[in-house]
Amino acid sequence: MSVLQFRCGSCSIVDDVTEKMTQCEYCSLVPLFGCGIQVRDENKKLDFVRHARYELHHNGSQSRKTSRLSLSTCRAEQYSTSAMAVSMCCTYSKLKFLSRHRFMSIPVRQIMKLKDIFNLGSAWRSVLITSEGNNRKRTVLGIETSCDDTGAAIVDSEGHILGEALHSQTSTHNLTGGIVPNVAKELHAKNVEMVVEQALDDAQMRLQDVDALAVTVKPGLIMSLRVGLRHAQKLCQSSGLPLIPIHHMEAHALTARMIDKIEFPFLVLLASGGHCLLAVAKGIDDFELLGSSLDTAPGEAFDKTARELNLFQLPRFEGLSGGVAVERLAREGNPHAYPRIHVMTSVANCNFSFTGLKISARRQILREYQRQGLATHELLPQAADICAWFQFNLLYHIARRLQRAFIFAEMHEICGDKKTLVVSGGVASNSYIRGKLSGLCETYGYRLVCPPAKLCTDNGIMIAWNGMEKLLNGRDFSQDPDGVDVQARSPFGINRSKEVSNSFIKLPRLVMDPL
Repeated sequence: MSVLQFRCGSCSIVDDVTEKMTQCEYCSLVPLFGCGIQVRDENKKLDFVRHARYELHHNGSQSRKTSRLSLSTCRAEQYSTSAMAVSMCCTYSKLKFLSRHRFMSIPVRQIMKLKDIFNLGSAWRSVLITSEGNNRKRTVLGIETSCDDTGAAIVDSEGHILGEALHSQTSTHNLTGGIVPNVAKELHAKNVEMVVEQALDDAQMRLQDVDALAVTVKPGLIMSLRVGLRHAQKLCQSSGLPLIPIHHMEAHALTARMIDKIEFPFLVLLASGGHCLLAVAKGIDDFELLGSSLDTAPGEAFDKTARELNLFQLPRFEGLSGGVAVERLAREGNPHAYPRIHVMTSVANCNFSFTGLKISARRQILREYQRQGLATHELLPQAADICAWFQFNLLYHIARRLQRAFIFAEMHEICGDKKTLVVSGGVASNSYIRGKLSGLCETYGYRLVCPPAKLCTDNGIMIAWNGMEKLLNGRDFSQDPDGVDVQARSPFGINRSKEVSNSFIKLPRLVMDPL
């Protein structure tokens, strides 16, 4: 004998379904929209998984929409009772307030009519409900392991951070002279489970309390990415949660929308230890790339310069990134101490190059060691001046590229009347760079938005928020979490960099006070 059961999406109670049942007896939510509707036989094996197909019907009124939910029998397969919270498959969904791959809980007051539900002799069952919106807050758990930080966080649909945890590998990589992929992988594997548990504890939630799980799958260090993905897949298997694959740079680009009301389209500059991208954000997963780094990333240039100066020998910089160390010491230095570095001045595009800056800084450091007669493992008296000079030249190079992007956007009317520049990524946490870019934005009529410093570096919050935006818009759910894989490299939107070059934009003189 087989019985029809449901698992409530709110309280996770598994109970038998009767013809007269219209809600969960424990939390008063409709069982039909629980985590799963399943037929179970006497041997406690799951015989049939039923899935939903949503069809949106307009009844002629703008203020009232009606939707029909149909249930049909999927393929007959055997599942053990450990798969009780099986992830549902919805191949067709236009209702944005419903998850595409997991039944959500709808308040009982939205039920208009129940008919022929749970009649096992019928191939199709239907329920007519009124789509008045779903005011229940959604929550997403995000996991980040793309490079050298293990992060996890839970955010809700209003942008509140319910819980977070982060394990930084910075101090370890400072000792190894940079990020070693094998070391990063081992540290992720050691800490990812603990970090996720800490985030859940911080939010005072259980895994089954969240609506979806988001994880970084591209781009990044392939071994590090796999650690996060495999842990996410394991959690999805045990909980039945849908998996949302996340593009690391898209998450950085959209983090600011969690703390500020930013409408599409807007310009975004992503500057970190692994990337430097200048793009137009036109939608949640719609980007146009205007320029990118042709070689070294700015964060790497900061780190190399800090190591050349032996800054990590100083106790006050222990455990900090090279960028933070250079920024803090630069406050004591003179940016005019050495000649200006000219980078790509004859190339009319929005691409970046930081290798020349890094090499110029190294040469200047070696000159000072020779002039002072010091060994290269000692600390230079002019270290603060070199930091201030290097930081300003890096900023100036970025500013010139932004100038061209502003003019290009104006030529093609990309940003409309509400001109916004979002600056994110680890380098965006540099307060000196933020301050100077703010003045540049004022000159061109742009509003500068930077996430808080802790959201600029890699973290689970940005992954969770990007997952939330996709959840609310029904985007990028994985049909099969086990079929998702990672990518070391991944394009960032449509590449329009050649179009920028072909515009032959000549830049006006940029006056920027280094102090």
